[in-house]
Amino acid sequence: MSDQPNRINESSAEAPSRPARRGRRQAGARSGPALNQRPFKQPRRPFTPTAIVSDDQLEAIHQASLRVLEEIGLDVLYPEAKALLKEAGAELAADSDRIRIPRTLVAQALASVPSELTLHARNPDHSLKIGGDWAAFCAVASAPNAFDRDKGRRSGNYQDYKDFLRLGQSLNSVHLWGGYPVEPVDLHASVRHLHAIRDIMVMTDKVPNAYSLGHDRITDAMEIVRLAHGLSEADFAKTPCMFTIINSNSPLKLDMPMLNGVIEMARRGQLVVLTPFTLAGAMAPVTIAGAVTQQNAEVLAGLVVHQLANPGAPFAYGGFTSNVDMKSGAPAFGTPEYMKAAMLGGQLARKYGLPYRSSNVCAANTLDAQAAYESVFSLWGAVQGGVNILMHGAGWMEGGLHAGFEKMVLDADLLHMVCEYLEPLALSDDDLALEAMAEVGPGGHFFGTAHTQARYKTAFYEPLISDWRNFETWSEAGSPSAYDKANALYKQILATYEEPAMDPACLEAVDAFVAKRVEAGGAATDF
Repeated sequence: MSDQPNRINESSAEAPSRPARRGRRQAGARSGPALNQRPFKQPRRPFTPTAIVSDDQLEAIHQASLRVLEEIGLDVLYPEAKALLKEAGAELAADSDRIRIPRTLVAQALASVPSELTLHARNPDHSLKIGGDWAAFCAVASAPNAFDRDKGRRSGNYQDYKDFLRLGQSLNSVHLWGGYPVEPVDLHASVRHLHAIRDIMVMTDKVPNAYSLGHDRITDAMEIVRLAHGLSEADFAKTPCMFTIINSNSPLKLDMPMLNGVIEMARRGQLVVLTPFTLAGAMAPVTIAGAVTQQNAEVLAGLVVHQLANPGAPFAYGGFTSNVDMKSGAPAFGTPEYMKAAMLGGQLARKYGLPYRSSNVCAANTLDAQAAYESVFSLWGAVQGGVNILMHGAGWMEGGLHAGFEKMVLDADLLHMVCEYLEPLALSDDDLALEAMAEVGPGGHFFGTAHTQARYKTAFYEPLISDWRNFETWSEAGSPSAYDKANALYKQILATYEEPAMDPACLEAVDAFVAKRVEAGGAATDF
């Protein structure tokens, strides 16, 4: 890291600069064939999510979670959160951070929290409903490394960060941002958040996520988002247009920067998603029932603090319980245990009337069969579990240690397929196709019927990656693999990216704020 807090290592990153005014293409954007993908449309689940346990069993987990809070308690490290809890009637152990939370406070918090909300994007066409039957898919977030087949695995950097933004903005199955797709570590930590959030708000027009890593970072992020939307302070507090993921320090600990984020975001009416990092056998009991019980207790504790800070502020239930490889201790994802935990977390969220967050994750180190099948299983557990916010939907690899460019477009294809799967079946008389069957009769075919001819271009999902040609035609084309196609596709998308329009006054306000905070040194990093 540079000793200068407001400088970038310019040998390995693009220096942040004020872009050309919106309304025209940025220099360098090139024409190319349009990406053939489904239009941006938020999916809505047409079926009842899977109930993996009975109502009695679900109630047993709920009661066990309440006992954890009342009898074992958890450590709360932020003085303001401790004060809120103590004033509300929680028991603070003497000379300790341990707090025991009575079930009455949990019931009070559940009674005041909303079950659904709208997250407002800078582009209204990209605003999202959160809760109920609605689902929204995020890009990968928080990876320390980037990867593509040409340049291999490398530390997160500002150039790759911005390329991931360009890619996610262009992919219609990426609905919102879950954080920084890759960590731009060549930006000094004191100002990284300023440049990163500014770029999300300017280079994309989808809902952002901000990290709750201390007071300065989360309040700076909220101000950038507010200015980008052109909202007054009062209107911002009434208009959820960003969210943060709060990870409890499992087992049974809520730390200072996370709780500061809970309180600051709650007081300004922005969405908080409380997600324990509960890996069965490591940071949680080795049984899925025990791990999810601990997850549930930690979520409910965070909810209590959140609603004490601002009753009625939006909050979502986050599930991230998986298991570890008991031979190495490494996290495992896309496992049968992960699927069960995802569905059980969703069932608990529905019991409480809370929006539910899950993830599309895998532990694969390269774009291979493991990467695909673990991601599909993760998606299946999340979707069948009733997910409302899918974190890491596109690009997650290596247990979260790298974001993959090829993986991002492969996952985008999977997410498009999930969207198509969630489309309700059309069952009109015309869809039942009795006239077409009568026209063809026994032994014929439907290729030439008027019914087929009117629909063949849009009748079925057309994949971005899958190759349906026969062997001979595929061989003559050079035998391209899915990896080949994903590599070419992500480059095509980057080449044709266009920066979305933005109100010039909002852009000027954002850039002025960022410049002022950078000049002041940004957020303190040395404690």
